[in-house]
Amino acid sequence: MKHNSHNLVMSAMFGGRRGPRPAVGNPTSIACHQLMDKVGVSFPDAHINAQAMAELALAGHEVVGFDTVMPEYSVVQEAAALGALTDWGDRDKMPDVKEFPNADFSDIRVPVDFLEKPSCRVVLDALSILRRHVGGRAAIIGKVMGPWTLSYHMAGTQNFLLAVGMGETAKVAKMLRQLMPVTIAFINAQFAAGADIVVLADHATGNLVGPRHYEQYLLPIHQEITAQTGGPIILHVCGNCSDRLELFASSGVDAYHFEWQVDSREAVRRIGDQVSLVGNVNNPQTLLQGTPEDVYKQARYAIEAGVNIIGPECAIPLSTPLANLRAIVEAARAGY
Repeated sequence: MKHNSHNLVMSAMFGGRRGPRPAVGNPTSIACHQLMDKVGVSFPDAHINAQAMAELALAGHEVVGFDTVMPEYSVVQEAAALGALTDWGDRDKMPDVKEFPNADFSDIRVPVDFLEKPSCRVVLDALSILRRHVGGRAAIIGKVMGPWTLSYHMAGTQNFLLAVGMGETAKVAKMLRQLMPVTIAFINAQFAAGADIVVLADHATGNLVGPRHYEQYLLPIHQEITAQTGGPIILHVCGNCSDRLELFASSGVDAYHFEWQVDSREAVRRIGDQVSLVGNVNNPQTLLQGTPEDVYKQARYAIEAGVNIIGPECAIPLSTPLANLRAIVEAARAGY
């Protein structure tokens, strides 16, 4: 087996033969100011221009040394395509939804040409550019928002969670079901465009909803999504999800991208034989404010615990130093 970046990641995704070193990757963003400056590409251009999007993703592999490239840095691409008023931000501020079109839980109308809307098309075009440039050499990762996250964007986070907390089961389930086909269509389109893997980001986060809500509302939907999509899926859920690891493992995904709040040894012990694990170097304290030595030490902890793909726990803060990102790569190469 050739031990290039692509093969290291794909083998790690399926618990295959170990390469000469652990794989390094982030299924969410490693875009930061110093990386933007290196390649002369900045936000918001990299959210709306396919060439800029691809160039910034490529820099994560060619400049930093990650084994993955991931060109979608925002969480609002689908929401914009569904008609949500979107602020695309600037160099220092990530895009955000400004008005929630279904705050009244009215029926969600998915445009027939949803995948051709500019905010979706740009991602598909960027994936195709990356496939031409590094296909078979680096692992190309796409990204979609799951129905839970999309519900935040369409109804408003507080509004949606209030309905969950009040037990308005029919209202919540209806919105999730109406949004599920959006997630499925975008995943399959990203595989067709050139993605090797797609991350399903669905923020049923530990501090916002309990495990019973995940099991009641979202687990069946995640199982349907994984049954109807044509490639490997990484589930990403932020926060401390120690109370629902086994539920995630039963969702049909191939890997789980997790945060530092979940101890990597515990995660490997509990679900490491069911799904691959991706992460879980801390963002705010270690990557943003720590030293390269701090990052190196934390990455080595995850490697020794048995985490399959080593990387940041989530999309990194924009002020993260490149030296700290490179320390993850150095930790993975140490002794190999």
